[in-house]
Amino acid sequence: MKNDHNQEKRKKRKDLICQLVEDECYVPMKEKELALFMQVESEERQELKSILEELVKEGKLIFTKRGKYMKGEGRPSELTGTFISNARGFGFVEIEGNDRDLFIPEEEVNGAFHKDKVQVKLLSGALSGAQSGKRQEARVTAILGHGITELVGTYDNAGSFGFVIPDNEKIPTDIFVPKERSKGAVTGHKVIVELTDYGDERHKPEGKIVEILGHINDPGVDILSIVKGFELPMEFPEKVLNQAERVAKEVSPADREGRRNLRGVTMVTIDGEDAKDLDDAVSLSKEGEYYFLGVHIADVTNYVQENSALDREAFSRGTSVYLVDRVIPMLPHALSNGICSLNMGEDRLALSCLMTLDESGEVIDYEIVESVINVNQRMSYTDVNRILEGDEETGRRYQELTPMFFQMKELADIVREKRRQRGSIDFDFPESKIILDKRGNPVSVEPYERNAATRLIEDFMLLANETVAQHFYWLEAPFVYRTHDKPDPEKILKLGTFINNFGYHIKVRSGDNEIHPKEIQKLLGRIEGTEEEALISRMTLRSMKKAQYTVDCTGHFGLACQYYCHFTSPIRRYPDLQIHRIIKEQLRGRLKEERIEHYREILPQVAKHSSETERRADEAERETDKLKKVEYMEGKIGETFEGVISGITSWGIYVELPSTVEGMIHVSKLSGDYYYYNEESCEMIGRDTGRSFKLGQKIRIEVDDVDYYQKSIDFVLAKD
Repeated sequence: MKNDHNQEKRKKRKDLICQLVEDECYVPMKEKELALFMQVESEERQELKSILEELVKEGKLIFTKRGKYMKGEGRPSELTGTFISNARGFGFVEIEGNDRDLFIPEEEVNGAFHKDKVQVKLLSGALSGAQSGKRQEARVTAILGHGITELVGTYDNAGSFGFVIPDNEKIPTDIFVPKERSKGAVTGHKVIVELTDYGDERHKPEGKIVEILGHINDPGVDILSIVKGFELPMEFPEKVLNQAERVAKEVSPADREGRRNLRGVTMVTIDGEDAKDLDDAVSLSKEGEYYFLGVHIADVTNYVQENSALDREAFSRGTSVYLVDRVIPMLPHALSNGICSLNMGEDRLALSCLMTLDESGEVIDYEIVESVINVNQRMSYTDVNRILEGDEETGRRYQELTPMFFQMKELADIVREKRRQRGSIDFDFPESKIILDKRGNPVSVEPYERNAATRLIEDFMLLANETVAQHFYWLEAPFVYRTHDKPDPEKILKLGTFINNFGYHIKVRSGDNEIHPKEIQKLLGRIEGTEEEALISRMTLRSMKKAQYTVDCTGHFGLACQYYCHFTSPIRRYPDLQIHRIIKEQLRGRLKEERIEHYREILPQVAKHSSETERRADEAERETDKLKKVEYMEGKIGETFEGVISGITSWGIYVELPSTVEGMIHVSKLSGDYYYYNEESCEMIGRDTGRSFKLGQKIRIEVDDVDYYQKSIDFVLAKD
């Protein structure tokens, strides 16, 4: 009887949770919060956990990476997602709408290929694993479709047949190519191979060569291979080029009609010396205690009409891609370097955000207007920085503008301090600057430093982005926001372990290990000017989530602000171009119900696709940087450097050099002892000697070897 009573009690609890979910009055809760809500006694918590695990397996609940339970889709434990393979044999499955990827052990991959659409089944005990901070485990039960049909790789001739070694390191197997399908490729050719068979546990995937890109040693072929591997479109279709030529006419009186005439306002562009697409100009004046700041952005939408060939191509590309040796633009040069570029001394159409700020940096008034502008001077970051540092010769050259630059720095300092006080995180660490010779060979790798001029422009662009986002949020108009979620608690814990090795710490909220952006900001302030600044900044950035485009305004953790969007770069980012359209329709009184519904329908896909193309561009840029760093370090084999341990895994120690180059000392090359990885303390420890290697520790290394296929650099410990 007692057992029947317990079963009945369990069923009622399960039904109650299901009803709450069904009625949508159930908010995401952690287990302990749910226990209180349902009046579950402490000795019955295990029973509740069992019920929750059952509901997750049935798909009625989802267990998020923040440790909360929320409504599922009512499906059983069979889920559908995208398989992401790993070179070591295991993989992950990304489930749309699920915060956390599923882990697929090697023995449960069941022939799935990278990017396959798969059906998976949660493994027994997966939920308890997720609650301990690990990913839920699953097995692939069916392959529903292939996401990759072609690969880029290096051909290896084996006589009567050949193999293609994929460039994508996530693909753990070579592709078998019959001789008659090799298109005459020879060993060392970079090729595109079309997959004709995806293989299984006993057979390799098979394919045929469809294009030979060139030999691996030919100049430019290495970068071209990356471009092709990421399916980055290099050439514009003829229809798009023709349309760009037709619309790229000089500004006419008809174009100026109905716009605010700002041609008499003194303004400048400030960019890098080699920039050709100048899409933002700034103006500033001060009267009494008020600053009048103008951020003027090229009105690209005047030339790129919705659903035109130009617009469809821009949407497809999503963003311009900046590789180490080339730029792949979002728009044809006739627009990006021509009529849409805010060239000095030429009338240009713009959208201007005109802001009035008080001496505390508060925006007390603003206007967003369609305008006509004429830039007085094209400036470089270098020259503006020289002026701000007191260089007399540069100051004399631009003497009419010099007072404005000092006012700009004055205002930028105020605005930046205001952001700092609210907790905004400023990752002021050097990016890689790779210098190539005419043949594309790297001659130097060094940190790319920011200066007062680059920060000044960043500050003004951030301010305009916030102002525009807040304006449209309160209008309740459909819009594309730039959002940034809070970091994962487990990543913050790892960061805490890392910085403890340097004597730093961060405070997290007890119970859920969540962190306020001010804590990150304080950490970055404490490390400023120290030798470990660049390393800790980079490791802190890695612990953050990626920002993304969304139609919901959920805030930006890194900037510690509630409202943010991308408004300032419509030449190179599609979301900016998209919101310019919405802004202009609203300004012209055309954002009626029909258009509102139109945007509500299309913007989720715009946001999703823009986030995906941004990630693709970032990955391609990283791959080209890694490749050129490998090539550069090949000439340094045998040389000794001092670096800092930036990562430790069971297979080795990662060391970062001051130039931003990172390499690894494999555990097998740690001589003098048998070393093992202590995951709890994040250390590599010698079993007999007790010698340990910790994150952040300085060590001397020798460059041992490089691997072009893996784009990796091997270090060994330098001899004392």
